[in-house]
Amino acid sequence: MSTLSSAIALLLEKAVAGERLTRDEALPLLQSHDLVALGQVADSITQRLHPEPYRTYNIDRNINYTNACAAVCDFCAFYRPVGHNDVYVLEPEELLKKIQETVDLGGDQILMQGGMHPKLPLEWYEETLQTIKSHFPQVNVHAFSPPELFHFSKISKLPLETVLMRLMDAGLGSLPGGGGEILVDRVRKLITRGKALTDDWLNVNRVWHNLGGKSTATMMFGHVETLEERIEHLDRLRELQDETGGFTAFICWTMQPPEEPPWFGNRRDGVDMSQIAPAGAFEYLKTQAVARLYLDNIPNIQSSWVTQGEKTGQLALKFGANDMGSLMIEENVVAEAGTVYHLSLQAIRRCIAELGSIPRQRNVFYEYIDEEPTESELTALLSQQSDSTAIPELAVLK
Repeated sequence: MSTLSSAIALLLEKAVAGERLTRDEALPLLQSHDLVALGQVADSITQRLHPEPYRTYNIDRNINYTNACAAVCDFCAFYRPVGHNDVYVLEPEELLKKIQETVDLGGDQILMQGGMHPKLPLEWYEETLQTIKSHFPQVNVHAFSPPELFHFSKISKLPLETVLMRLMDAGLGSLPGGGGEILVDRVRKLITRGKALTDDWLNVNRVWHNLGGKSTATMMFGHVETLEERIEHLDRLRELQDETGGFTAFICWTMQPPEEPPWFGNRRDGVDMSQIAPAGAFEYLKTQAVARLYLDNIPNIQSSWVTQGEKTGQLALKFGANDMGSLMIEENVVAEAGTVYHLSLQAIRRCIAELGSIPRQRNVFYEYIDEEPTESELTALLSQQSDSTAIPELAVLK
């Protein structure tokens, strides 16, 4: 660290020693351009938290049960307003078919999210969960982002705790961290309309955790937020984790600009995010590294190769991540914005092996669900060529 400024060096030494950083201390790290040093320290912290020789991934499918949404988000090219010709709601038969295909590829989970449909009653979600669990009791249903669940509570006019208990009883296994964007109301009010604000997003997780549930936390950055607001976002997550301990992992990614403002005539005063230049790999790796330093109470960080591509996604494993995320058999939301990266299962495993770690499949609770690969299997992985453009068997199914 001899080439660093003395102030940055002291902050990094504090993080390495396991001491908690304050907001004021984290900000200069995010403002700095010492990417290599940040990565080295983030990796050392990851090694301390995860001294095991394994780095993980999971196999799931992102099923978007509907694209109808009562909210308008300036970055979301996926949603459609109610009444639009492209609006859909998946039929149970199609949903079960998608899950069967996931199971056939070795998946143990589905990530199920949608728009905030203004007319589907709570009973529809309960019946959907019950149908899934009756056919696939072994599959974890990682479903419904906090804004969706907040929306369910408003639509049903029931307390949030009641809604969550009913969905848990119906088969909801864990909550994804979608809809977090930046947990600062100035930002949320600027880029969304009709969506849960910061305290509501956090409270959905709080209530779920108090019921014994687990969830993930996310951050989508690189748009209208300031660096101070990125730190504020991380701080709100850390505070809630201190309180409940319910977050299993953190995932961050850069905003993928839509090709044109996705307003459909419903919003004229929003932010035209099609004009915002995408943040690059440097900003992504730096932000993830600082997140690893700051989020000392969240055990796992996932790489976001889905938005960053194979090489940057792999490099993220040296910038604080200990998990390559999901095979992502199907992904629709980011793809609608024009960002489409696909990796095969073998490519994900090879990315881990190339860095000297042993790839292991895990579930949402970060428990290993496979057998440790043999020496010959690892050798075979390392002999493969990069296939960053390869599409897994079902990656493009809608």
